[in-house]
Amino acid sequence: MKFYFSFLLAIYLIFTAYPSQAENPRKYERYVNPFIGATTNTKASRTYHGLGKTFPGAATPFGMVQLSPNTITGGDNGSGYSYEHTTIEGFAFTQMSGVGWYGDLGNFLVMPTTGPLKTFAGTEKEPEDGYRSTYDKSSEKASAGYYSVFLSDYQIYAEATAAPHSGILCFTFPESDQSRIQIDLARRVGGTSTFQSIEIVNEYTIKGYMKCTPQGGGWGNGEGKADYTVFFYAQFSKPFDTYGIWSANIPDKKSRKLEDIVSAEYREYIKNADIYPKVNSFQGKHLGFYAGYKTHKNEKILLKTGISFTSIENAEKNLKQEIKGWDFSQVHRNAEKLWHENLGKIKIEGGTYDDKVVFYTALYHTLIDPRTCSDINGEYRGADGKIYVSDRFDKRTIFSGWDVFRAQMPLQTIINPRVVNDLLNSLIELADQSGKQYYERWEFLNAYSGCMLGNPAISVLCDAYSKGIKDYDTNKAYQYAVNSSNFFGNQPLGFTPGNSAISHTLEYAYTDWCLSQLAHWMGKIDESKQYEDKSQAYRHVFDKDYGWFRPRNANGKWMDIPENGRLQEAYGCVECNPYQQGWFVPHDIEGMISLMGGKEKVIDDLITMFENTPDDFLWNQFYNHANEPVHHIPFLFNKVGKPSLTQKYTRTICEKAYKNSVMGLVGNEDVGQMSAWYIMAASGIYPVCPGDGKYEITSPVFDKITFTLDKQYADGKSFTIIARNNSSRNVYIQEAKLNGKTLDRSYITHEEIIAGATLELTMGPEPSEWGE
Repeated sequence: MKFYFSFLLAIYLIFTAYPSQAENPRKYERYVNPFIGATTNTKASRTYHGLGKTFPGAATPFGMVQLSPNTITGGDNGSGYSYEHTTIEGFAFTQMSGVGWYGDLGNFLVMPTTGPLKTFAGTEKEPEDGYRSTYDKSSEKASAGYYSVFLSDYQIYAEATAAPHSGILCFTFPESDQSRIQIDLARRVGGTSTFQSIEIVNEYTIKGYMKCTPQGGGWGNGEGKADYTVFFYAQFSKPFDTYGIWSANIPDKKSRKLEDIVSAEYREYIKNADIYPKVNSFQGKHLGFYAGYKTHKNEKILLKTGISFTSIENAEKNLKQEIKGWDFSQVHRNAEKLWHENLGKIKIEGGTYDDKVVFYTALYHTLIDPRTCSDINGEYRGADGKIYVSDRFDKRTIFSGWDVFRAQMPLQTIINPRVVNDLLNSLIELADQSGKQYYERWEFLNAYSGCMLGNPAISVLCDAYSKGIKDYDTNKAYQYAVNSSNFFGNQPLGFTPGNSAISHTLEYAYTDWCLSQLAHWMGKIDESKQYEDKSQAYRHVFDKDYGWFRPRNANGKWMDIPENGRLQEAYGCVECNPYQQGWFVPHDIEGMISLMGGKEKVIDDLITMFENTPDDFLWNQFYNHANEPVHHIPFLFNKVGKPSLTQKYTRTICEKAYKNSVMGLVGNEDVGQMSAWYIMAASGIYPVCPGDGKYEITSPVFDKITFTLDKQYADGKSFTIIARNNSSRNVYIQEAKLNGKTLDRSYITHEEIIAGATLELTMGPEPSEWGE
């Protein structure tokens, strides 16, 4: 009987659940494979940073809700899921995409079960100890806005789809007198929520909230200072036969960081939780809810939930406006429509089927963050804890600044300038409402997490302002940029000393250049000169005798050179080595080249970097595409008169570092940056220096790429790149034309793009003199 049921399930999945693999160039969402990058596997990545760390569950573009399976709590597993895991502990309504540092969210964890009630999830090694289930890997399907899987231990088929502020689950149960939908209200990816409240409204409905504080771990295991509350309003399609609450007795002084909640002692608290049947409301430190049913074979029970970071009332409004009935398929179709509209902002022709899957999945991943955290009525919670409302912009969150300023945000300035405008409004209000009056590097639900380095928000502001994206208080935006530079800058020594001196000094130098540009555009001539002078700080950590960048101590003395020299990771650098970080002088490449000994020496050194890079592009000492500091380096060949090498190496990276497979991302997705690099490079353009309005031209993967432009920010309707005679062999540009006229330079400007340009490239099998 089990085999027969599984056979019927497989047939059903083939014909209904999973998108057709037949190519249809207008069905962009059909090319999305959410399993690309959905692994935290550190062994396969050869580093503790792991691989993509994406989630495979259902979401909508920039939506608040991501309804995804979770396989693990804790560790460096930001998405809560890793493909190689063999059990699922539930389906959470919020997730992070492509991050490490313990992760966060993973809230409102729902699990369908049968048999005796268990209050502990169990572990990957001992799943039978809890309510988690093994699952049939062959049944697991994911597409844009949809996820499904067969839970083997319970013989339950689970489906998920989402709307922007809500989600819906459909469970197909076997015949059982002990069927159940249970919800772990304490669950959180990197720790636990520290307080929960629930009210049973009627036999169909529950509502409540979960407080997530630094004391419960989460982002950076508490160091990220995440402090948020998730409000929920949930409805079941069938009235409860039985229901109740479980509450674990956590001692008042018990520490609740990640290392504590995964301990054997803490697990015993949860396993031995008290059960309270048929209570109308409850509050506690570690709660769960269960709804019990007697089900017949193949009976479907659905659960839909509205989420809010503002209030229970708004969670209810979000749900009732987005998911009015119980038509799961309609919600799925609505999600697909949203993805179709958003993915269709870039249309591609040519390339293989796998190329298209990699491209549209990458685009899909760039459209997850910065997500909205305001409700349907425009209300959102500010950094001061007060409720605000805006009809001028959507409040957005999850700004992984040090990563996304490089390509993710510049990409959005072309296809989603309103999202960039929203983000800047959000960052400005955060600085204002918090009283800090400077920009956060890595923002998460109003938290100043202090993660990573530099002043990336200044880069995003400069780049947006230069492109006419400035529907915000520009004077306040500028002042907070000045405050950021003064608070996190290279003063008073003119460089940043210590163990990460190179990374900090170079990053600050670039954003001081951005600030000088902003000051110039705003008529602040003296300040512009001041910050332009500060942008030369990179020179203070270049040792002319050594011939490369070196870190200095606070007294100005050079720090000792390690045995591996500039290949030594963490020598003066963050998550990289001096060889990799040293190329980051995007605002003054001519000055950098001069310091390094001239163009010929630079060309040879760049070639050495790429020729020593392993073919799989996993974590390494040379061109380490798995991490962001090197992402602009292939395009530097354009700057030294060797554009054919930019073309050669970017095509190689596109081919070898991105795959249509679970391990198809060589490093963390990092909230869209890894995928944005591919979108830009595969399209044939890339911004080496966000803020200067230029995109370096390289060899496109596709024969034709068309960007749809936003009429509010662009005069033209579209920007098109055509690669004639393009193939895997013909990777070199022979000639270029812009709007029918010969183009000899190896870059195009943003002004030219938004005017509605057509860039035509003629490709060939050998390097040419074009662009030199």
